[in-house]
Amino acid sequence: MSIDHLSPSFDVDDEALSQRIDDLLEELKPYPHLDLIREVLVTGAKLAQEDCSRGDLKILRSSIKELRYAFKVFNDYRDVPKVTIFGSSRTQPEDPVFQAAVELGRKLAEDGYMVITGAGEGIMGAGHLGAGREKSFGLNISLPFEQPANKTIAGDRKLINFRYFFTRKLFFVKESMAVVLMPGGLGTQDEGFEILTLVQTGRSEPTPIVMLDGPGGTYWRDWLQFFQNQLLAGGYIAAEDESLFSITDDVDEARREILNFYRCYHSSRYVDHGQKLVLRLNQSLSKASIKSLNEEFQDIVLDGSVEACDPYQEERDEPELLELPRLSLSFNRRNFGRLRQFIDRINEF
Repeated sequence: MSIDHLSPSFDVDDEALSQRIDDLLEELKPYPHLDLIREVLVTGAKLAQEDCSRGDLKILRSSIKELRYAFKVFNDYRDVPKVTIFGSSRTQPEDPVFQAAVELGRKLAEDGYMVITGAGEGIMGAGHLGAGREKSFGLNISLPFEQPANKTIAGDRKLINFRYFFTRKLFFVKESMAVVLMPGGLGTQDEGFEILTLVQTGRSEPTPIVMLDGPGGTYWRDWLQFFQNQLLAGGYIAAEDESLFSITDDVDEARREILNFYRCYHSSRYVDHGQKLVLRLNQSLSKASIKSLNEEFQDIVLDGSVEACDPYQEERDEPELLELPRLSLSFNRRNFGRLRQFIDRINEF
């Protein structure tokens, strides 16, 4: 990429400094994303020009360092599917919920998934115990009181220590193909509502969200009563939002929920300046199936129809996905519960 092709509108208020940034970028060739690197460097220069405080700069510095290191570690496992498991660090080994987490971790590992947890004890340690060290990722958080990593992940390269919750949260969601929430405290509730919010608002790709209890447990059933009696009945959410998650006390059912989500559906991406949503599939759908989708889900299509399509030009940066069959639609980008129902319907064909 030539520096001449970089956006001239994003610049610092000093021509000589801008030129020095461009000279540095010349030394980074042939890295393909120099346009974005330039914006990072210019942002740093603008902070100095705007007299940013030292405290604010420390936050930015630590955040970028954490992000860079985590990107580096995860990059070696880019092609391995992962599931994030949340739950209390206080759950004891004799608790049925602990045993369910061990069983879930083991079965996910057998299915080819890696297990991401917060690296602590309790449910986090149980998920890692079931998955084993080679199939585990730990995202620990530095707290005023010590939170040592569980023995399965301690000392492993795949254990990443974060200073900030917001950088840590990014990787729980970004790197996982599914989220399993098990009984826990404020942290579990925080993570659960955050992933629900991200999916409900379209800030995260559609993702299986499974709320798993121990056999016969009532934690998530009680939570569902609050969800229905207060959030839904109060008009704070739509009825379709209940499709964004599933509740079970059966490990095998939780596993099936994850596997079935990717039976036909593979992934999705917005193209054509956000006007079209493309769903990549693991297998082609018949014309009759596509007709059924149009009849059942016309309410979420702004114009036109659901139709099979070839890869868009914007998707050329993901060459490994170009051979997958596709559907496209002008999704209204509002009814994400209905979009989840749309994906579930695809997986039934």
